[in-house]
Amino acid sequence: MSAAAACHDFSGEPVGPLPTVIADKDLVARAFGNASATYDGASRLQRLMGDAMLDAWPYPGGQGGLRILDLGCGTGWFTHQLAQRPAADITAVDLSPGMIRATQERVGAGVTCLVADAEALPCPDASFDVVFSNLMVQWCEAPDRVLAECRRLLRPGGRLMLSTLLDGTLVELARAWAQADPGQAHVNRFETASSLRRRVSQQLPGATVTTQTIKLPYESPLTLAAELKNLGAGFKSDNRRKTLTAPRRVRQMCRHYPKAADGRTLASYEAAWITWHRPA
Repeated sequence: MSAAAACHDFSGEPVGPLPTVIADKDLVARAFGNASATYDGASRLQRLMGDAMLDAWPYPGGQGGLRILDLGCGTGWFTHQLAQRPAADITAVDLSPGMIRATQERVGAGVTCLVADAEALPCPDASFDVVFSNLMVQWCEAPDRVLAECRRLLRPGGRLMLSTLLDGTLVELARAWAQADPGQAHVNRFETASSLRRRVSQQLPGATVTTQTIKLPYESPLTLAAELKNLGAGFKSDNRRKTLTAPRRVRQMCRHYPKAADGRTLASYEAAWITWHRPA
C-alpha cells in the first residue's frame, strides 16, 4: 500500500505536550481558505523560504521512488515543484479545505490531497522519506505535536525540511501600531529563537536550526498590510478588534512606521529553517 493511500487508515492519538495556544485552528483555516485566490500573488516570502529548502534538497542526482509529504501545502505551489522530481508518491496536507481545493486544481490527480490537522495526521508510522513544510508550524496550537508527528511519519533515514518565523517578525509594524493604538495588539505573536531551539532539541535530537533576518520592501505600510491580508496572514487573536480599525489610527500607524534611507517601507521577517535526518 502506498503511503498516500495508507493515510486514510490510521487513527492514532496526538503526540507530545501541549504548549501555549498560538492561534485558533478554525480561524486559521478560514482565513487561509478565504485567501486561496489571492495567496499566490502575495507569497514572496513563502517562495523565498521554500526555494531555499529546495536548493538544499538532500537527494542529488534525481533519486526517484521517494514518498514525500508536503505539510501545510497552501495552494500547492511547492507541491507542484516537488511533483516535478522523480517521486513516486506525494501527499499534500492542509488544515484549510479552501487551500486543498486550490492544490488539487494545480496538481491534478497525481497527488493525494488531504484536509488534516498537522498535530494529529491520519498516516501510519514511517510513511514518508521526506517531510517538507514551508511556513506552516508558526500557525499551530501545539508545535511540539507537529514536530513529534514529523518524527513519527519519517522512515529511518528520512529527512525533515521545515521553515517557520520567529519573534521579531514584523517588528516595525508592531512598533508603529504600539504608538498609534497603545495597548491593542495588531501583529501575530511568534516563538523566540531560544524557545524553538529547545523545542527542536527535545523532539528532534541532532536537528539543525538555521536563522536569518529577511527584509522585504513595500511601497507603504498599507501595501504591507494588504499583502498580509491577501496571504490570509493577518492578525489572528481572540483579542483583536472585532470592528474595522478607525482610519485615524491607520494614518497614525503609517506616520510612525520607519522609512528606509531610500524612502521605502521595509518589513523584517525572522526566518528559521529546521533540517533533521532521522537515524537509520
